[in-house]
Amino acid sequence: MIHLWWIWASAAVLLLVLEMFAPGFIFLGFGLGAAAVSIWLLVGYAAGWPWLVLIFAVVSLLSWIALRQLVGVRKGQVKLWERDINED
Repeated sequence: MIHLWWIWASAAVLLLVLEMFAPGFIFLGFGLGAAAVSIWLLVGYAAGWPWLVLIFAVVSLLSWIALRQLVGVRKGQVKLWERDINED
């Protein structure tokens, strides 16, 4: 069942919809990884389930890193506290 392309495509759509409800580019990388595996299977490449999971993990990690670089933490978004309020 893990070798069916439409299951991976359904998981990709579900993860991308979940990203809309929980923004922060957390589920977007996983959705892109599932979409990549779905396309991999749709094209006709056969692989065992460990390879499919490995492709999913690698593509998810690379897309998450790329998204963090492109639209990640903006400058000035993180507040650094120089003084503690209890230091009077």
